[in-house]
Amino acid sequence: MDDVLVLARLQFAITAIAHYLFVALTLGLVTYLVVMQTRWAVTGKETHRRQTRFWGQLYVINYAMGIGTGIVMEFQFGLTWSGLTHFVGNVFGAPLAIETLVAFFAESTLLGLWIFGWNRMGRTLHTVLLWLVALTAYASVFFVLTANGFLNHPVGYETKDGTVRLTDFTALLTNPNALSASAHILAAAVVTGSFFIIAVSAWHLRRRTGHDEFFWSSMKLALPLAPVFILATAALGGWQIGHSVRQTPTKYGERSDRAQALVETFTEKFGPGNYFPPGFSQTAEFVMIIPALFMMLIAVIGGLFMIKRNLIRRKALLWLLTAALVLPYVSNVSGWIFREVGRQPWAVYGVLKTEDAVTPGLGFGTVLTSLLVFGTLVVGLLIVDWALLLRFARRGPDGSHLGRAPGEKSEDTRADLPRQAGDPAPAASSPPPSVPTF
Repeated sequence: MDDVLVLARLQFAITAIAHYLFVALTLGLVTYLVVMQTRWAVTGKETHRRQTRFWGQLYVINYAMGIGTGIVMEFQFGLTWSGLTHFVGNVFGAPLAIETLVAFFAESTLLGLWIFGWNRMGRTLHTVLLWLVALTAYASVFFVLTANGFLNHPVGYETKDGTVRLTDFTALLTNPNALSASAHILAAAVVTGSFFIIAVSAWHLRRRTGHDEFFWSSMKLALPLAPVFILATAALGGWQIGHSVRQTPTKYGERSDRAQALVETFTEKFGPGNYFPPGFSQTAEFVMIIPALFMMLIAVIGGLFMIKRNLIRRKALLWLLTAALVLPYVSNVSGWIFREVGRQPWAVYGVLKTEDAVTPGLGFGTVLTSLLVFGTLVVGLLIVDWALLLRFARRGPDGSHLGRAPGEKSEDTRADLPRQAGDPAPAASSPPPSVPTF
């Protein structure tokens, strides 16, 4: 049983982490897209329209590829964790059902209208659609974390006839564990989106790909906001930890008398056992913080060098801004590990042990097979996603076909910044490259 439990947990961890990597970028990009398209709707400037189309195409790629990992997660609740769904499904399943309606119906429908609504509706209506896409995405995160918040801090329920039943839906929706986590994750997602835009823009500016003004404009939007959202993420993380210390004190090890007293309560109710999580969960808390400090340092230095466009002349710094894209992902994954592994050995804190949440009678071979199949699938989706993102990001705005009217040609509105000494001169006589299709 121990081997089955380890495999089942590893399988869900791989899927959940992979899905979260998609979600973080999706939420971050859609927030910036709202700003870009709203500026286009207000000013009518072609620059903002091109920005929306380019970054929007990357957003659509990431969104589409991330759906697969979400579906795999839903399957696992029924196949591997039926002990959890049978015992707390009446409570845990309610917000997940709402999230499914919001994410897979409302959000996807609105996004489809936005994708195919280019050149078919007015700027204002088209922009309203994107606002609704963003709001439904935020709502989706809230309902997922409402379900997850119940696992960390169960509220609004009663146990009757061997199952947990919902008694107070308002308490479930206003669970401080879920509310603080939602705010923290949304801020962290915007940080991820910021560094994605910064990294792609820095790559083009360093390589002088011919769209300097376009990517300088994107850099001016994302880089100054990055430190703001890093601070917001840290502040909201402190708020979340404040609730967590009171609600799940054993997550922080033997740091408090409250944790020791709670372990005694668990021992009386469930029998002797180790009620503290693995040590690496607390290591993950430390790992989560270090990248955030580096992100703040890099963002502040980059922001200072934006004065009089000095950043353009600092190719080493532009390279660093590109490489810094990995930092928000390291911080996000570490934070997830700290939150979820720190809850162990509980599937529902103080109510249901993880070992009792696994599907009864599940065999080692069955779980190993599903681990290999699902693991290969989600890793493959990540590889394909980043290969597509890299491919279309490198092509620049002229390679974007999102929102392009039939027969519309690529606009080569290249406005280079002043070239520095040693930069190669542009080949004026060279024909323009052919535009790839999407």
